[in-house]
Amino acid sequence: MTTPVTTVVFDVGNVLIEWGPEHLYRELIPDTVERTSFLTHICSMEWNLQQDLGRNWSEAIALLSSEYPEHADLIAAYSSRWHDMVPGEISGSVRILEDLKRSKTPLYAITNFSSEKFNEAQERFSFLKTSFSDIVVSAEEGLLKPDVRIYEVLFSRNKLDPSACVFIDDSEKNVLGAREAGMQALHFTSAEKLRADLIDMDFPL
Repeated sequence: MTTPVTTVVFDVGNVLIEWGPEHLYRELIPDTVERTSFLTHICSMEWNLQQDLGRNWSEAIALLSSEYPEHADLIAAYSSRWHDMVPGEISGSVRILEDLKRSKTPLYAITNFSSEKFNEAQERFSFLKTSFSDIVVSAEEGLLKPDVRIYEVLFSRNKLDPSACVFIDDSEKNVLGAREAGMQALHFTSAEKLRADLIDMDFPL
C-alpha cells in the first residue's frame, strides 16, 4: 500500500524568498563582464557555500579581502548589504504556505543558509518564524543539500516517515537528493505550478 503524502517540506531561498547576488552587484559593478568575473572567481557560489556550512561572515570577508585587497569593499558588501540580494518574498509561494498552514498541514523546512543570515531573514520575513514545526539550517548541521544526511536530520529529529513527505526546492540536484532520501519531491519553477502539483497530490489548496 502506498503511504499517503501528508507533510510538506519547503526550501527557503528562491522558493519562499528571492535571493541572488545579481540584485546587488548590478548596482555595484555595472559592467556585465566584470560583474560576472567577480561573482564567478571571487565572491563565488563555492565561497558562499562555506558560510552555508557554518563559517561566520566576518571570517569569510576577512579571508577573501586579504586575498583580493583591491576588491575589499565589494567583498564586504556581500555581507553588509546582503538584504539587497533579497528583494522580497515570492508572494504566490507564501500564499500556498499560508493556505497549507490554515488547513493544518504539517510544515517543515530544509535550507542551505548561513545561521547569521537566516536569523536576519526570520526577523524580516515573519512567516519564516511562524509557519514551520522545525527548520533544518545547513550551517547549524555542517551539512548541505543534496547530502542525504541533511534530510535524515529532519526525519530523525521529528520522527517523520520520509515517504509521507513531499519536498519542494528550486534546485534539481536537491530534489534528487530528497528522492534518494525517500521523499517525494517537486522541482519549483513557479508558484502556479507548485499549487497545481500539490492539488494533484490531494493537498487542500
